[in-house]
Amino acid sequence: MNEGKPTKPRWWNRPRPEDAAGETPAGEPRSASVRRADDDGDFELARPAVLPGPDAVPGPDAVPADGDFELRPPEGVADTDGDFELARPAEVHVPAAPSAEQPKPLHDPDPYSTPPYGGPGPWAPAPPVQHPAATPAQGTSLPTQHGARPPATSTPAPSTPHTDPQPPANPWRNYDPWAPVPAAPLQQNGAPVDDRQTQRRRARKALVVGAVVLALVSGGVGGAIGAYLERNGGVGDVSLPQAGKEAVGRAPDSVAGIAARALPSVVTLHVTGAEESGTGTGFVLDAQGHILTNNHVVQPAGADGQISVTFNSGDTAKATVVGRDSGYDLAVVKVSGVRGLKPMALGNSDNVQVGDPVVAIGAPFDLEGTVTSGIISAKERPITAGGDSADGSDVSYVDALQTDAPINPGNSGGPLLDSSARVIGINSAIRSADDGSGSETGQAGSIGLGFAIPVNQAKRVAEELINTGKATHPVIGVTLDMDYTGDGARVGTKAAGGGPAVNAGGPGDKAGIKAGDVITAVDGQRVHSGEELIVKTRAHRPGDRLELTVRRDGKELAISLVLGSSEGS
Repeated sequence: MNEGKPTKPRWWNRPRPEDAAGETPAGEPRSASVRRADDDGDFELARPAVLPGPDAVPGPDAVPADGDFELRPPEGVADTDGDFELARPAEVHVPAAPSAEQPKPLHDPDPYSTPPYGGPGPWAPAPPVQHPAATPAQGTSLPTQHGARPPATSTPAPSTPHTDPQPPANPWRNYDPWAPVPAAPLQQNGAPVDDRQTQRRRARKALVVGAVVLALVSGGVGGAIGAYLERNGGVGDVSLPQAGKEAVGRAPDSVAGIAARALPSVVTLHVTGAEESGTGTGFVLDAQGHILTNNHVVQPAGADGQISVTFNSGDTAKATVVGRDSGYDLAVVKVSGVRGLKPMALGNSDNVQVGDPVVAIGAPFDLEGTVTSGIISAKERPITAGGDSADGSDVSYVDALQTDAPINPGNSGGPLLDSSARVIGINSAIRSADDGSGSETGQAGSIGLGFAIPVNQAKRVAEELINTGKATHPVIGVTLDMDYTGDGARVGTKAAGGGPAVNAGGPGDKAGIKAGDVITAVDGQRVHSGEELIVKTRAHRPGDRLELTVRRDGKELAISLVLGSSEGS
């Protein structure tokens, strides 16, 4: 295989030396040497091409039917290296008989080529072959690609003069792809052109796709900017949303409405004594400066202690004790020289029903003006409080209102209000959960069990304290056995000093009560202990009539009596 030779087919016409010299005899057929690269590109094929005259018709021998030249060396020349040109005889004798068959091209027309094969029609004639002005002289050999000359032939060329200077176009002439191409209108090559409707549809689709892409990109960018602003608080100062100004008024029966009306009448008491001090709450009873609170609030002051009263406005004043009663756990103090006092409205505790809403105001742990709310959990709950003294004279017995409104140390003496901002009870005691330590000195918080003295009882006691400085207690005139563990309250066998258990000439003696009787009910309500009997009795005024159920020797008796009176301590 020869290196450096082109691999794509090449066609060109090579003039003979005699044509170049202009010595071609007239009438002698002109020939041209046509070369074509082999399929594998490693040798050239050379054959003389005889150009027929004007009346000559190409015969079948002019071009082989399969388009391939027959390869054979010239006569008398040996092929030593395989790279010389193989030549056919110098002349091609064309039969004179015309052929009726349609000429066929050397190969199938290429529909994508330039004219003439790309033009309309099944087959277009090739352009005329460009010949040199002269042909080599007779007997001159054509040079080969590598400079080798084939041996000269001894056959002389015919001397017939050539009369036609330019043969007519013949379709059997060889096509030269490098020959000039006649001017012709350009033809479109490739896919067909879309019509206007298809172009519009494609444009609309492109617009829609572009809009979707733009929306996605904008959304992503906007989301990223929003997330950045949210994390970093924006690009400027932070401005937080806030509700506008609203009316300050509230419904009168709401907690806020009740507190707004009651707070100006609530005070905080700071008590200092020789041995102890404490904080409690109270409320204004009248314009003269009387304030109601619990006895255990003012008790630390003693006879020479100090009591300071702080009003809701922040003003403070000194107060003195008017009267107090340990049995009811109530006390009245008075401030002087204070104007503009607003008395608290009093309600009726007999009208209270379980489930009614209530509001408690106080100073738990010295936090004055604290407002809490809840409901009435129970009525006539018998409780006892106090009992720190050895003789038990400080024990209070209360037929209390129970509430779940949070009450804590410091709320004592404060008002328990109904939905009309009226006092229905005085907060006095709480029940705390046992922490298991056994200590009774520590303060505990609310667990939803608060107790208040009914205002009807507190009103009577407060009036007596203001008017006389002392409170009276209703009594039956008997001594109870507080160690009795059975059901009911049993009358003892003798008094504490060794006297009779039933006071001679007292209410019980007059009604027929005897030592050892067990009182099981008061006004039809069951009594389970001695404390409950005292509580039920203290809920009445002296002079009230009671209906008692007594069990004696296994039989129940009904006894009616009028309560007596005794001065409290």
